Amino acid sequence: MSTTHRTAIVTGGSRGIGAAIAGELVRNGFAVINLDREPPSAGAPGLHVQVDLSDAGQLGEVLARVMREHEVLCLVNNAAVGGPLRLAEVHLEAFERLVHTNLRAAILCAQAVLPAMQRARWGRIVNITSRAALGKEGRTLYGATKAGLISVTKTWALELGAHGITVNAVGPGPINTELFARSNPPDSPKTRAIIEGIPVKRIGEPEDVAQAVGFFASDAASFVTGQVLYVCGGLTVGNAGA
Repeated sequence: MSTTHRTAIVTGGSRGIGAAIAGELVRNGFAVINLDREPPSAGAPGLHVQVDLSDAGQLGEVLARVMREHEVLCLVNNAAVGGPLRLAEVHLEAFERLVHTNLRAAILCAQAVLPAMQRARWGRIVNITSRAALGKEGRTLYGATKAGLISVTKTWALELGAHGITVNAVGPGPINTELFARSNPPDSPKTRAIIEGIPVKRIGEPEDVAQAVGFFASDAASFVTGQVLYVCGGLTVGNAGA
């Protein structure tokens, strides 16, 4: 089947990696619905639906409306919040914010799109995890939620494969987003140290992640499910905590 006329949801598709994913899917023939609290830049592809993904009630109402109007056969759970917190700094408010946005929203979105995928006997779910799931200082909560996405990826792959639905995950390494650039100016010693630790000797671009998602969302990936692809320039090879 061609992806033309299929509809995809991308959560957090207004900026950075999410915007690149939305653009890649549009180029691959999908109609894209971007669920994000913030609007995208002018001229961005796809339909933007404003929603606070951390609010289960609001998200449920938006998903019900979208499902009434569209047959969604591809879901990219990209939206996430983070911020470095060491163990002693972890508090309940941060725990709830990260779990609700990074993990609960992904589960609610997957539940919403499942009936249409089962009817079509074709579906693609791609979860955006992180190398931080392998362990990284100051990432107790963020790493835990991203590791949770890896776990549900493998579980859903087992549950849904017989319905023609594949479920995979993409784990970005350092990616040149606006957020990354604010914390890591291009010529700073910190940024140079990061690049030196990456085998391919460069920071990744959002398009690097988007192209991996594009493959998992395609017909070409019909025999690939339950997998995690780290788009990290080789950083995770023998160096999980870098």
